[in-house]
Amino acid sequence: MAQLKITLTRSAAHRLPKQRKIVKEFGLGRVNSTVVKPDNAATRGVIALISHLVSVEEIKD
Repeated sequence: MAQLKITLTRSAAHRLPKQRKIVKEFGLGRVNSTVVKPDNAATRGVIALISHLVSVEEIKD
C-alpha cells in the first residue's frame, strides 16, 4: 500500500482553529517536520483542508 510523506512547509500560527487542530493531530509540530501516513480517502480529504500549509510526496512500497 502506498503511503504519503507529509511535510509542514508553512506555520499554522494565525490560521483557523480547525486547521491548527489538523496540523497538531497529524503530529506536525514545527515547520519542516515530517510524518508518514497511509494513502487513503480520509487522509487525502484532511490534507485538502491544509494543502496550503503542507507538501505531500507519495511513497511507494
